[in-house]
Amino acid sequence: MNRILVVDDDFEIRELLELLLTNDGFHVQTYANGYDALEALDDGFDLAILDVMMPEIDGIQLCQKIRDAHHIPILFLTAKEREEDVVKGFSAGADDYVMKPFSYLELSVRVKALLRRYCNYGSKPQGYESDFLESKDLRLNRRTNEVYKKGALLDLTEREYRILRLLLGNPGRIYTMEQLFEIVWEDTYFYSCSNTVMVHIRNLRKKVEDEPNKPKIVKNVWGKGYTYDGL
Repeated sequence: MNRILVVDDDFEIRELLELLLTNDGFHVQTYANGYDALEALDDGFDLAILDVMMPEIDGIQLCQKIRDAHHIPILFLTAKEREEDVVKGFSAGADDYVMKPFSYLELSVRVKALLRRYCNYGSKPQGYESDFLESKDLRLNRRTNEVYKKGALLDLTEREYRILRLLLGNPGRIYTMEQLFEIVWEDTYFYSCSNTVMVHIRNLRKKVEDEPNKPKIVKNVWGKGYTYDGL
């Protein structure tokens, strides 16, 4: 489920957006000011909707601060009579904007288009890599190298994390034992290394799978290797 951050000092706008976006299947968190929103950003969001005109820290400044540390799409809400805010917003790093009063249909279409561009399968900006990888109840943060299961932080070793990140980041691709070892361990593979890989796979499954003996995430493809199929 995509997580959306909404920042607007207007209570009614926040309530409306939370209701409408939740009905569209998104998880929504709303904040009345930019400082509270900045503190929450490390919780992990896939898109931010910012009002331009806010007290303390306005939407332009907030956008710049988000851009300094996070790679998520940003959509501005701006009043029609302040079209100069659109230029400032794009200069600060915004991806799109909607003018108030807005049509929810238009907002919904723009939100989904941005998420497709950034988080799903096509139209990612060249060189762009989303901060987050998700599977079922797992959420991997590539920026902080943390993995959460049902909201709880998992204690993964460095190599367990690298195996999981490799598989989640390349759904459908099968990695042989040799490929896993050479990518994760960054060393030359010998037959004796197979046991090392299998031990790490077994330990990783104990931490990320609900039923380690019936893996749904770190799957074995008989005679070929390991994969995450994205299902």
